Amino acid sequence: MDGGAERIAPTSCLYRGAVMHARLLPFRHRFVYRVFSMLVDLDELDGLSGELRFFSRNRFNLFSYFDRDHGSRDGTPVADWVHDQLQAAGLELDEGRITTHCFPRILGFVFNPLTIYFCHRRDGRLLAVLYEVKNTFGQQHCYLIPVEDGHEPGNAILQSCDKGFYVSPFIGMQSTYRFRLKDPGEKLSILIRQETPAGETLVATHTGRREELSDGTILRMAALYPLLTVKVVAGIHWEALKLWIKGAVFHERPAEPDRAVTVIGKSSTGRRAA
Repeated sequence: MDGGAERIAPTSCLYRGAVMHARLLPFRHRFVYRVFSMLVDLDELDGLSGELRFFSRNRFNLFSYFDRDHGSRDGTPVADWVHDQLQAAGLELDEGRITTHCFPRILGFVFNPLTIYFCHRRDGRLLAVLYEVKNTFGQQHCYLIPVEDGHEPGNAILQSCDKGFYVSPFIGMQSTYRFRLKDPGEKLSILIRQETPAGETLVATHTGRREELSDGTILRMAALYPLLTVKVVAGIHWEALKLWIKGAVFHERPAEPDRAVTVIGKSSTGRRAA
């Protein structure tokens, strides 16, 4: 770093906010956790790692981003993997940028229930959104959904898909996700509604306000949320225990999907897999 000054990349940042889940059926159950998260332009990762003292790519640090935590999970650069998925789906990024929203590794530990990749065309318009979902059994599955032609920057992105991957043991596989989100800017806004044959069963949100990605902010977030990864994992199990005590029905875990990524057709924005 030049003279020890802290610098911010033009896109990458942190978000300080909250995660909320509200179970609506067959009974009410709601929780809110204060968290912070990270938005990273994948092309900026190496630059950030070189500029920031407390952030590294593929190396242990206070905060870090490991390629093996995402995508193919074999250490392949995540940007390359996302490009491959887009090309396989017939989507041409045309040298546009890819930003990803996730939790960082903190002192070597991380768990990301949902990582979202915003895939932009060269002119900045969104081409597609890739949702990377993990469960607590070490499994992962992705949903790739094109953004409708004519979508205006700044407007909400409305997408949906059928559930194809086991996440919560208390919600069956016969359900649909409905997403409402915006390309992150000064604010982070992610809303997910999950519907089952009985009706709308779960509403989840992740909201936040932008903070610069600098060494000072990293230290501040580490002090405010010293055990974020533990909080995320413990919170999932604690809330599951409370649901079980309330009498939630347990659903057996099926076999994993036979492909790593489910591609959703534009016309369904989208229920049917292409």
